[in-house]
Amino acid sequence: QVQLQESGGGSVQDGGPLRLSCEISGYHSTTYCRGWFRQAPGKAREGVASIDSEGATRYSSSVEGRFTISLDNAKNTLDLQMNSLKPDDTAMHYCTTSRRWYECYVGSWSASTYWGQGTQVTVSS
Repeated sequence: QVQLQESGGGSVQDGGPLRLSCEISGYHSTTYCRGWFRQAPGKAREGVASIDSEGATRYSSSVEGRFTISLDNAKNTLDLQMNSLKPDDTAMHYCTTSRRWYECYVGSWSASTYWGQGTQVTVSS
C-alpha cells in the first residue's frame, strides 16, 4: 500500500524560508512522477512543482526561482525548499506520486495518483 506523509509545515514571516518533506512508502517502481500541490481556502487546487524519475523538474510560474523540489533517494523522501515566502503562498500543501512519468507536468494528476494528507503553510505579513 502506497502511503505519503508530509511534514515541515508551519507559520513563517513574509520573506522567510520553510522546507517541506514527504516520506513515501510502499511504492516500488523505479519510474514515477512526484510533485507538490497546494490549495488555499476558497481557491482551486494548483500544482506547485514536479519531478520525474529522470530528474527533470518543473515549477509553476508563481514559485519559479523561489522553490526547489528534490528527492532524497536514500531516505525515500520528496522535499520542497521554499524561500522568499509570501502571504499568497499560504495554503495546505500536498505531495503526490504516480507511475505516469511520461506526462509529469506541474499540476498533472489522475485517478491513479497517490496523495498525502497535507501540511499547512501560513505566511504572515
